[in-house]
Amino acid sequence: MPFLQLGRPSSRLIFSYLLDWIVILATAGVGGALNFIEPYKRPFSLLNLDIAFPFAPSTVSVKTLVLVAVVAPGLLIFLLSILLIPGPSAIKSLTRGQLWRRKLWEWNVGWMGLGLSLASAYFITQGMKNLFGVARPHMLAVCQPDLSNIDSHIVGGFGQDISARWTLVSASICQTTDTAQLKDSFRSFPSGHSSTSWSGLLYLSLWFCAKFGVRIPTFASRLASPSTSPDHLEGSLPVHRQDADSFPSQRAPSLETASAAPPTYLLVIAFVPIGAAIYITSSRYADFHHHGFDVIFGSLIGITTSMLSFRYYQMPLSHHLTNGWAWGPRSKARAFGVGIGIERYVGEEGWDSSALGRNRRNTRRDENSMDSKEDVEMQRHTRSGSAESRGSAPLVGGNE
Repeated sequence: MPFLQLGRPSSRLIFSYLLDWIVILATAGVGGALNFIEPYKRPFSLLNLDIAFPFAPSTVSVKTLVLVAVVAPGLLIFLLSILLIPGPSAIKSLTRGQLWRRKLWEWNVGWMGLGLSLASAYFITQGMKNLFGVARPHMLAVCQPDLSNIDSHIVGGFGQDISARWTLVSASICQTTDTAQLKDSFRSFPSGHSSTSWSGLLYLSLWFCAKFGVRIPTFASRLASPSTSPDHLEGSLPVHRQDADSFPSQRAPSLETASAAPPTYLLVIAFVPIGAAIYITSSRYADFHHHGFDVIFGSLIGITTSMLSFRYYQMPLSHHLTNGWAWGPRSKARAFGVGIGIERYVGEEGWDSSALGRNRRNTRRDENSMDSKEDVEMQRHTRSGSAESRGSAPLVGGNE
């Protein structure tokens, strides 16, 4: 499939993507605001050993988490988009202006996917922390309960006949004067470090796989016809040209030569962000800041948001025609939405409003019109030839 070139985007389309950014940033802002809301404090037992661990400082601080899971992925996506995208095969067909528009588009959607993944994971995590109010493993160490007046804080349980400590008490029993730390000690579920690390670093790993061609080999990459291209990619936005030697002949290759595994060192590049996410997640359990299920569920939140956000802006890794490109922009007429019955956000009008864009669309329509006329003419000649053959058949029989 040819590398489709980018014209100048219309102001309407630019504003629509600015609105997308506003929504992403607002989602993150609301998640941050939830941190200032008083969380629910679930009643607890003073004899519960799961919340009786000592308080320990974080191995991975919030500042370090932001640098590793937010700043580092954003910086790498920016640098690689500017320095390495698009590849040599695509650069030859682009002007300088088109080349930089391509780079900026890949950078923009790379950051949008990262931002969507991080913002949605942060919002979901912060909201759930306040709703569930689960005590951290070190909650009793932070709480400093008033053991001399347990009866005044009992809210449930049937162990009073044995001991007042065999009951459920409320957070009012806590004597600590650090109210901020006390509130935080009831925000154990789910783990924010886990969801943030996976939402940022797994997204970076998937982005690496897309740009460096790290994917499991499939038969489709060589057994498919070189002219095969999914309809939904036409006009949506660029994919690389097929290499000239991708299909050396029309003869179907044998199964063992249908594809090949990428170099192993690329797997290392793709796995480094995942390894960092695993380390951050494990530190929260080892430091007694979260229970096991907290880090598991937090990780699932980050994994889910990263995968959905990646597919929202990037073409699927599994398809052999995508070659690591992001999805293209919406068409200008569909920048803010489509009506019922319209399938896609990409139409014939394209994304630009310049004369170049109109000329390109007119040329495409003229080419389609010429192809249609040629098909009609060919069918007319075919029918005419068939009629002549039928008309001459009796004469041949009579001569015999």
